[in-house]
Amino acid sequence: MQQTSHLEIANEALLVPSGLDSQAIQSVLSNIMSHQVDYADLYFQYSRSESWGLEEGQVKSGAFSIDQGVGVRAISGEKTAFAYSDEINLAALQQAANATKAIASIGAEQSANRIITPEATSLYLPNDPIASLTAEAKVKLLERLEQFAKQADPRVTQVMASIGGEYEVVMVARSDGVMAADVRPLVRVSIQVIAEQNGRREQGTAGGGGRFDYSYFTDAVLQDYAAKAVHQALVNLDARPAPAGSMTVVLGSGWPGILLHEAIGHGLEGDFNRKGSSAFAGMIGEKVASKGITIVDDGTIADRRGSLSVDDEGNPTKNTVLIEDGILRNYIQDTLNARLMKQPTTGNGRRESYAHIPMPRMTNTYMLNGDKAPEEIIKSVKKGLYAANFGGGQVDITSGKFVFSAAEAYMIEDGKITYPVKGATLIGNGPDVLTRVSMIGNDMALDSGVGTCGKEGQSVPVGVGQPTLKIDGLTVGGTV
Repeated sequence: MQQTSHLEIANEALLVPSGLDSQAIQSVLSNIMSHQVDYADLYFQYSRSESWGLEEGQVKSGAFSIDQGVGVRAISGEKTAFAYSDEINLAALQQAANATKAIASIGAEQSANRIITPEATSLYLPNDPIASLTAEAKVKLLERLEQFAKQADPRVTQVMASIGGEYEVVMVARSDGVMAADVRPLVRVSIQVIAEQNGRREQGTAGGGGRFDYSYFTDAVLQDYAAKAVHQALVNLDARPAPAGSMTVVLGSGWPGILLHEAIGHGLEGDFNRKGSSAFAGMIGEKVASKGITIVDDGTIADRRGSLSVDDEGNPTKNTVLIEDGILRNYIQDTLNARLMKQPTTGNGRRESYAHIPMPRMTNTYMLNGDKAPEEIIKSVKKGLYAANFGGGQVDITSGKFVFSAAEAYMIEDGKITYPVKGATLIGNGPDVLTRVSMIGNDMALDSGVGTCGKEGQSVPVGVGQPTLKIDGLTVGGTV
């Protein structure tokens, strides 16, 4: 399905009910541009979302919301004026547009051009996930997920499960004449289990999702989530206290790529580098990582949680090489920072909603494969830590320093994975860690579709991934 179809859907959902058309939108943009600003855009959004939560065999929480509105932005140089309204009509548009006029700069008078629709291939079907199952079927889905977890092992004493779905229609109208739209489905299933043994209680979590509807969650998929959550809990029941100190660390494939996202990806976003606050500022073309490391941000992968057919500024998303064979090649750019840095936009302008301004944000960020088998990497370690899965973490963008907790980890001794450990935290510096990668696996995997990224108070769905990695001399915080 092509972008024009999305424009038709967006027109029916956003403009027609409000008595608006493209001519009215262009008149509002022309009004803003007559005050001598560099650029202006309108961002229309309609969304429906729901969530269901099960605990102790009963659905104990549920929520449903409908939201719509329009954000109006004007840019002059580095200055941005922004106003929004939760009403979509001509009067609200004009009022919001008037609120942006204080940013006027000295420049030639401009007006909106002819309408242009960028060519962009839809990466997902414009289905409404919320309508894809009845309420009864959603409850049964949660009950099956709980049943699969409890059947997996008698030590499982408690199961908490949730599902969520969102249907979002967006339209962007810009002062350069571009009009683009996207219809974005999004679903997610999560499970948390608690297992008990000899008075000890441990938890495990799993889940997944993407840009499709609830039909994705077959019994086989739900069984896989349940098995992974139970496995993690049972591993932690037998875990010993993690050692502390500097050691070789092997990161598993898939979700551990969240370390790349947090410790490196944010540091490559254009706004931090334009302002000089990133550890990677001014380093385009320089060696910033070990040879063999290639990291990309790819918003074009079909059905992925972090993918977008067009970004929130109406630009088609791209597969952008950030680091190539250890050399820094590009930053992640939105329109504003790309223009000020005299670089091309990378289709990474993202915002949480119509009530937020866009900024450069990641989509699906991951490291490409190397040439080592995971077994070969483990075998090369005399003594170290294998972090199979991660929990939470924190990072300082300016310094690149990070702290991550391992949700599932094991000791490696004489080239073999031996016993599980609990309480391991990884402490380091993102740019420094890139230079300490000594082996790269050939098993690159993306996460299961659970990532949400926060930046300056805005949350957006993202994806991460990586192959198995060997990092030399990483600081591990433990309990012994």
